[in-house]
Amino acid sequence: MTARETLPIPRLSLLLTQVGMLSEQVWRSFWPFFSISMALLAALMLGLQDHVGVETVWVAGSAALIGLLVALILGVRRFRIPTRNEALIRMDETLPGRPIQALMDEQAIGAMDADSVALWRAHQARMAERAAQAAPVKPDLRLADRDPYALRFIALLALVIAVLFGSFWRIGSVTEMTPGAAVAGQGPSWEGWVEPPRYTGLPTLYLADQSDPTLSVPQGSRITLRFYGGVGAHSLTETSTPLGTEAVTDPEQEFVVERSGRMTIDGPSGRDWALEVIADTSPQITVSDVARSEAGGQMKLPFAAKDDYGVIAGSALIELDLDAVDRRYGLMAIPEPREVIEVELPMPITGDRADFTENLIEDFSQHPWAHLPVKITLMARDAADQQGQSEPYTTALPARRFFDPLAAAIVEQRRDLLWSRDNAKRVSQILRAVSYLPEDLFRSDTAYLRLRVTLRRLETFTEYGLKPTQQEEIAASLWKLAVLIEDGTLADALERMRRAQERLTEAMQNGASDEEIAELMQELREATQDYLQQLRRLAEQNGEEGQQGQDGESLQMTQDDLQRMMDRIQDLMEQGRMAEAQQALEEFQQMMENMRVTQGQGQGQQSEGQQAMEGLAETLRDQQGLSDQAFRDLQEQFNPGAQTGENQGNQGRNGGQGRGQSHEGQGGQGQGSDHADEGQQGQGSLADRQQALRDELGRQQQNLPGAGTPEGEAARDALGRAGRAMDEAEQALRNDELADAIDNQSEAMDALREGMRSLGEALAQNQQNQPGQGSQEGDMQANNRDPLGRNPGANGSMSTDESLLQGEDVYRRARELLDEIRRRTGESERPEIELEYLKRLLERF
Repeated sequence: MTARETLPIPRLSLLLTQVGMLSEQVWRSFWPFFSISMALLAALMLGLQDHVGVETVWVAGSAALIGLLVALILGVRRFRIPTRNEALIRMDETLPGRPIQALMDEQAIGAMDADSVALWRAHQARMAERAAQAAPVKPDLRLADRDPYALRFIALLALVIAVLFGSFWRIGSVTEMTPGAAVAGQGPSWEGWVEPPRYTGLPTLYLADQSDPTLSVPQGSRITLRFYGGVGAHSLTETSTPLGTEAVTDPEQEFVVERSGRMTIDGPSGRDWALEVIADTSPQITVSDVARSEAGGQMKLPFAAKDDYGVIAGSALIELDLDAVDRRYGLMAIPEPREVIEVELPMPITGDRADFTENLIEDFSQHPWAHLPVKITLMARDAADQQGQSEPYTTALPARRFFDPLAAAIVEQRRDLLWSRDNAKRVSQILRAVSYLPEDLFRSDTAYLRLRVTLRRLETFTEYGLKPTQQEEIAASLWKLAVLIEDGTLADALERMRRAQERLTEAMQNGASDEEIAELMQELREATQDYLQQLRRLAEQNGEEGQQGQDGESLQMTQDDLQRMMDRIQDLMEQGRMAEAQQALEEFQQMMENMRVTQGQGQGQQSEGQQAMEGLAETLRDQQGLSDQAFRDLQEQFNPGAQTGENQGNQGRNGGQGRGQSHEGQGGQGQGSDHADEGQQGQGSLADRQQALRDELGRQQQNLPGAGTPEGEAARDALGRAGRAMDEAEQALRNDELADAIDNQSEAMDALREGMRSLGEALAQNQQNQPGQGSQEGDMQANNRDPLGRNPGANGSMSTDESLLQGEDVYRRARELLDEIRRRTGESERPEIELEYLKRLLERF
């Protein structure tokens, strides 16, 4: 025995082997008991007892308890604790040579022989080494021979399902099922639901599953209860409504939780909760940044709003801060009462409205309070109809700024007129003083005439008492006049470019915002492009080869060179270096006025696009002539005695072909007719010519190239607007409404220019997509420059000897070009051939 106790076997291995053998005994003896227990627990957690009769529950429960008792007794009888010797034998069976048994054996023969004893000791030493390496023996838990139908796994599966989809709280319902309780055998004795308000987005709660004695619900939640069984078996008592409910026994109960209180269900399976109401807070809204004026004159006001369940609507109230107004000049009068401005706030279309930031963008340029101090109050409303408002935000109401001094003066007088009708006489006097010497002030005779017409109407209305409708009418006319002077309706591309440069200069000097400067810079780019196109057409008509410098060398300015110059000006403005930007702009203006651009191609046969462009240009010139003639007719209505050259800016009764042809109508009536008959006939002739010009535009629209492209569709839309404006001008001419006719003709000319610009872009895009077209061999020989305007290399080389980039800013320009290539590669709407070319550029560089 002593030899067994001193065996060189790891104690941990022996202990683990004994534990494994013990688990074998437990599992083999008590697996029926475990299986029945798991099945019974799964049935109770799944609530099967609530769906059958109480008798069935008690019969099944009794059978289950008996089965458990029998399985426990049989397991105890089978169970036997494994001994240490059995563990040694289990371990010895897994070792080669049975070393443990060898260590426990004794030498039977040769005990007196020294050699035999030495051999025996060597054998035991070898066995001791093997025994010292003994590892724990894994238990054998297989029960396939005892449970051939895998009932233990079925019970385990049922328990797992019960844990996932059942509840331990359902086990307690068995204690309520006493013999004779028929109501309990019918299933749940009551049911209840808590339905939060729909706008909260919270789910409906089932009261039977709420085990917490305190129930937190949003304010306004609807609780619905249903009592089963006999009437009076259950009753409801609650204190969460203003009137409360006490011991109500109706089978169906419903109430809305408005305050914290208690809810008690008395009767079988009754419950009691403390209702804690989660109050719905009012929304919060604030101005998150300063109000600014966008490039088009719209006010941009950033704001932030939040609410516990989301904001559904908002509004902004704008009222005049009269105490902060500088009461001078036209603002000294008592202002006429005006309603507070109320506009809706934009809400996010998608996403969460519980906490968001948006921008209010509205145009108040024509409102009398434009640029005056105002108080802006933001209001937000949630689904519970609760409102929250911000602190009043004081600012000068952002609106459109006029950089032309004359336009700014007219807008100021318009504001004074809207401020109070008592300012009407003062406004008329100032406008009359402004228009006293119009020669050096008005760039357009149309603008001067419209001012005189508006001024005469204002003086007439003032004499007989200015009414509110007349006040609004005069204000609208002054606004249109200011916009006309600011934007202009110039037919000459050079004059339009000069005008854009002057407006940009005024903006830089007056401290305009970045958005306004960007808009004016874009206007300068478009005007410069129109001017270059006009010079190219002029060069084609005159057949000029190019511009010669003083030394006889050809000078050429490419579109890329102009683009770089304008980019440089814009960079200087963005960096705040206004003085340098002003100097660069003056150099650019001087260069553009002195340059001539020629077309390097020969005078071959015109394409369909060129014919369309020339036809539209001729239509534009004819429309300009009609407008000039209508203007002179309107002048003569105010000054019937005017003859040739008598009025400033009037070309007489017989203008040239480019200025509207004959002023007396196609019949060429002489001076013997009286003025009334002459004017009527001239207007009728103008209307007929306007109709003929409209028919010609309709014919040109039918053969317009560029169909299917965005630029071509834009050209068609613009020409459609021009046609509608021509129709309105014709009708105004027939009704002897010359002022309205001039306005409509001006709109038609603007639309024609826009259509020609879009058509030119469509033709240019078509040439880019078809690089092989439009060039002949003779043209290639006549102008051998590459597309960048550089001379090719010597010895017939297709490359150039000139550097692509010169100057100190080469690397910055190269980086900008690479960024531009990447940007254009990401625009999927570009033609496929262009995208492939851009991708090849990126792969190479």
